[in-house]
Amino acid sequence: MKALSPLFDAATPRGSARHALSRAFAERGIPSAELDARVLLCAALGVDHAALVRDPDAPLGAGAELLAQFSARRLDREPVSRIIGYREFWGVRFELGPETLDPRADTETLVEAVLEQVGADVSRPWRLLDLGVGSGAILGALLQSLPNAYGVGVDISPAACAAARNNLAANGFAERGCIVCGDWAAPLRGGFDIIVSNPPYIRGGGLAGLAPEVVVYDPRLALDGGVDGLDAYRAIIPAARGLLAQGGLLALEFGLGQGDDVAGLLRAESFGELNFRLDLNGRKRIISARRA
Repeated sequence: MKALSPLFDAATPRGSARHALSRAFAERGIPSAELDARVLLCAALGVDHAALVRDPDAPLGAGAELLAQFSARRLDREPVSRIIGYREFWGVRFELGPETLDPRADTETLVEAVLEQVGADVSRPWRLLDLGVGSGAILGALLQSLPNAYGVGVDISPAACAAARNNLAANGFAERGCIVCGDWAAPLRGGFDIIVSNPPYIRGGGLAGLAPEVVVYDPRLALDGGVDGLDAYRAIIPAARGLLAQGGLLALEFGLGQGDDVAGLLRAESFGELNFRLDLNGRKRIISARRA
């Protein structure tokens, strides 16, 4: 369903445009209306939030046309990150493409869970593996936090692999990271200290019920976890046991209500020291375990 976009011209004050955008987004049922209005306004004008607050009466000027385009796309439920072309994740900017999942804030919980297990030993030359690397957000966040680590990312999508390589290079991690195109762990041999994954876990029948920002704009390959949502875990967990060094850590994101099932798959492969971590909404989101 198309929604009417606010009309802007070069003389429209920034503050008025911001309020008009916020109101239009709220009427469209977008929960983050105020935040989205601010981010898109800053992106269209090429200013930061401080400049927006400091001078609300300044006219939009040449940015009016771009802002109108941005607002129309957001009203059609295209995510802000895809409109502006990047997502900030763990303080690092990652460019997005149509073949990459848009990393959410809840996935930063996966990075937190790994760093909690690492503790004070951040300077160790950790060997990292990210299965289903997508944009490279998780791998890049870990490489930033573990300065002597080396990481490998695997994805079945060539376009996602290209995006991940570009993002690692853009953020200065090209010498400490390698991207491999393949089906989960098939192209790899063992010796990793830490394996992470945010695999597809949406039950096949549940895709239609997702928000338009997800089901329309995220790649289905990164969402569809099969009939029960657990297909990827059945592939990853047995493979991880052979890829991890003794005592190595496996950390996985999962969907609502899937924690016990994923824990069962881990126990079946003799993983121990299972720990859950809650996301920003207080729900079980991450499970970590160690190779016994």
